[in-house]
Amino acid sequence: MTPHAREAAAALATHGPGVLRWAGAVARRMRGYDIALGGKASGLAETDALTLADLAVQELLLGAFRDAGPALRQCRVEAEEAAGDLARFATSGDLVLAIDPIDGTKVYRDRTGSGYGVMVHLRTADAVVYSLVHLPEDGPDGSWLEATAERLTIGPDDPERPARAVLDGLAPARPVSSGAKSRRVYVSGFSDARRAADAVTAAGLEGAAPADMTGSPYPLLARGELAGALLHTPNVYDFPVIAHVVRLLGGDAVWTQDGQPVHFREIWLDERSHMLRLPRIVACAVDRAMLGVLAGLARDWNPIRYAN
Repeated sequence: MTPHAREAAAALATHGPGVLRWAGAVARRMRGYDIALGGKASGLAETDALTLADLAVQELLLGAFRDAGPALRQCRVEAEEAAGDLARFATSGDLVLAIDPIDGTKVYRDRTGSGYGVMVHLRTADAVVYSLVHLPEDGPDGSWLEATAERLTIGPDDPERPARAVLDGLAPARPVSSGAKSRRVYVSGFSDARRAADAVTAAGLEGAAPADMTGSPYPLLARGELAGALLHTPNVYDFPVIAHVVRLLGGDAVWTQDGQPVHFREIWLDERSHMLRLPRIVACAVDRAMLGVLAGLARDWNPIRYAN
């Protein structure tokens, strides 16, 4: 890790928890109002959901990170929405500060569950070096996931204590024993996610389309309740956190066409959804044998996101 990456990760670890807790409280409050917006037209309901909270929370996050010091301002920003003081951050460089202001926007907007979150991560072209997720309604006071270069932590929030102190007091997550591992795989990004999930099930695993998910995938992966993910051209705001989590637990994220580890040097702009994405289909799993099953299953599937 470069000196800049170490300094930026330390700044994000110091300032990020308080900022995300604050932003999560705003998101939780705004959820009670009619805040749905239009503007995205990819054809996938999970991708096209947009609310005023996405814009407001991103504005808050970027303002706070701008003021946190030069290490974060010297990062390039990849943010899901066009909001906030983006001009104060670097326009070039190897280190990226990525923001998903409301991950799980469809669940958030439709008020169908608690599996939404506020999330940020820091990455280079080859690796994710720091991830932080706050889930405002996961439990009575919300919950956390934090991933560093060596450590993965999940657990409940406690608003009686500073956010950083809560995270410091949580025990690290550990890989579950092989006999207790889930076989459930999150399947998303496909034009027919149900059909893709059924194919995963037919391969001996348990495919779960977005409609089957009852919570955020990040803590489910960390707790061993989710085994992995099969994702078509995933975006660069939330997918890297999945890759970070499975790699810390001993697994990997690979492109299904060749089985090579995923990196972030190839990114394309999806103009339909206004998102930056990785190319092709990606398989992720904590268990490397399961990873081989997923990669083999989808090896010859169409890697192009939109048929037309």
